[in-house]
Amino acid sequence: MTQYFHIHPDNPQPRLIRQAAEIIHAGGIVALPTDSSYALVCHLDDKGAVDRLRRIRGVDEKHHLTLLCRDLSEIATYARVDNKQYRLLKAATPGPYTFILEATREVPRRLSHPSRKTIGLRVPENTIALSLLQELHQALIGTTLIPAGGDVPLNDPDEIRDTLQRQVELVVDGGSCGLEPTTVVDLTGDGPQVLRHGRGDIALFA
Repeated sequence: MTQYFHIHPDNPQPRLIRQAAEIIHAGGIVALPTDSSYALVCHLDDKGAVDRLRRIRGVDEKHHLTLLCRDLSEIATYARVDNKQYRLLKAATPGPYTFILEATREVPRRLSHPSRKTIGLRVPENTIALSLLQELHQALIGTTLIPAGGDVPLNDPDEIRDTLQRQVELVVDGGSCGLEPTTVVDLTGDGPQVLRHGRGDIALFA
């Protein structure tokens, strides 16, 4: 049965954040707001939950899932970052950007791109998402909440609950957020390459 939490967007209730973290630790998938659009998230090390998340989205292992991190230092745990990349990350985080970087050994092999060994990472500028990450003390694996076969993110928590009833363990109602996904920037080449222009301003990478 899908649970439904109303969490204040600016002052998240600690009790509900703890309960959401417990659901994730138990293998649950959670729909929650971010600074770009609603996302589906689950525990980084739970293969069963990650497989279910991919099925809900209708994507295979070649689709980059994203690690949601608490801060810039946590990104460096999961990705190889040189000085030039670090300066770009510092200028753009937290914010509505997903960065493609070379994965470290801390990332389970099944989560990185099967041929490129890369991973998408971001630091969301959303109080609910950051509070949950702080409670968990580790990154979450996630993806934009676009149902299988769709092309637009779901934005209304009631619609999310109706659409994903019995497919996810928790829907977090933190109010409406954007319909634009993150801007995706590949930092694995000689310079930044914008792969998808979403909510984030691309002027930083000109």
